[in-house]
Amino acid sequence: MIPLEWMPPLMFGGLIVFMLIGFPVAFSLMAAGLFFAGIAISEHYFDVLFLQAIPQRIFGGVLANDLLLAIPFFTFMGAILERCGLAEEMLDSMGQLFGRVRGGLGYSVIIVGFILGAITGTVAAQVIAMAMISLPVMMRYGYNMRYATGVLAASGTITQLVPPSLVLIVLADQLKTQSGSADVGSMYLSAWGPSLLQIGLFALYTFLLSRFRPDYLPAAPESQLTLRGWSLWKKCLLGIIPSAVLIFLVLGTIMTGIATPTESGAMGAMGTLALAWLRRSNIPNLKGLIEQAYQNTMRITCMVVFILIGSTCFSVVFQGVDGGQWVEALFSDLPGGWVGFLVAVNLFVFFLAFFLDFFEIAFIIVPLLAPVAVKLLAPVLLASMNGNPQAAASAALVWFGVMLCVNMQTSFMHPPFGFALFYLRGVAPKEVKSSDIYWGALPWVGLQLIMVVLVIAFPALVTTLLDKPAALVQSQDFNFTNSEEPAAAIPANTVGDDAPVVFQLDKPVMK
Repeated sequence: MIPLEWMPPLMFGGLIVFMLIGFPVAFSLMAAGLFFAGIAISEHYFDVLFLQAIPQRIFGGVLANDLLLAIPFFTFMGAILERCGLAEEMLDSMGQLFGRVRGGLGYSVIIVGFILGAITGTVAAQVIAMAMISLPVMMRYGYNMRYATGVLAASGTITQLVPPSLVLIVLADQLKTQSGSADVGSMYLSAWGPSLLQIGLFALYTFLLSRFRPDYLPAAPESQLTLRGWSLWKKCLLGIIPSAVLIFLVLGTIMTGIATPTESGAMGAMGTLALAWLRRSNIPNLKGLIEQAYQNTMRITCMVVFILIGSTCFSVVFQGVDGGQWVEALFSDLPGGWVGFLVAVNLFVFFLAFFLDFFEIAFIIVPLLAPVAVKLLAPVLLASMNGNPQAAASAALVWFGVMLCVNMQTSFMHPPFGFALFYLRGVAPKEVKSSDIYWGALPWVGLQLIMVVLVIAFPALVTTLLDKPAALVQSQDFNFTNSEEPAAAIPANTVGDDAPVVFQLDKPVMK
């Protein structure tokens, strides 16, 4: 007989075994879930009827989830923008604008990476496009190879944090508990502070390096700076104005309440098609480009849906064997309170990112940690949310989600499995050594981890733009507890404004 308290860790161990065998992640999740469901039924931990929750959640929470429709729209946008020539014009004009400054090409890559991140939301398109355009120029001007490859990879991964990031959409869908939830609009608003600060850190690192090692980042030769005056500004505006229009179609419509995230994604996709048609003279085969974009979108969307179905199967069984209580006990008893929890979670996610991509981390780990995050982080934000416990719970999930988003950027950057490094290796000239790509990424991973520390230390970076409704109760003596505490702990005659608020953990109803 297997004790109930052993089942949750055994499920995680079984998942690792299935993945080591070579199963795709989606099918590993399904296999682990169904395998341990059979064990749990044989041990009478739950009845076979409990498994009805799996198809109910798949059809009700995955296939009928309108929010997930935003994923194919933003993927399609990135696939079109990758080859429509907009990135080339922006990098060329910005390179001319900053060319006389030491590290000017680095600044232009950082700025263009931020602007493209606010349009595409995809890392692959951004890293490949910028590397193919900027890396040969940096090599010709004599830039240090490790800096050149590092800034290209890091500026490509910033799209994971800059709205309309796919990571923020997925995290908003997964960060839902009975006491609060993180909606996409709040995630987008809250991500602006950290994303702008991270761009500032990248620019500061470039500035300091240009001062201490000027030979690493030389200015462009005057002979290469062919544009001046109005002609230079005109070329810059021809890249910036279409980008601003697309940014408004995607982000402006959400933040002004005109459209939902799905509707804004559809408008962005239509705007991208219109932009590609206007630039058709720069695209050899527009029809072939659109067909390839459809194929890439279909492939990525199918991957996401299958991972979601697998994670649903795994999480239902995991909750059925009291996995939620096990996770809560594991992370709630850490030394250091909420700070210890955030440090442990971020270290855990950082090391998981060596082996899993952000979709897998978001679908497997985040739903298990969300209830614990509410319990530990909501009291921290209670005063800043005017004593409103519901607002504090939602703000805690948004803070937690943006923090994980900053952390999961590193999954594209750190050796040896960073996908941004793979993309860069695939398009870099043969003269670029793989060792330069890997060593060049390390300082930028360090800057991303510094950003994680700043978000932990200063939650106002995330929560400042969130709505702060009036307090629901006059007393701030709140009782943030979990659903396992007896209801009798709340006095039966306590009613009205002074009643304590109980925050319960998500757990499927057992039949």
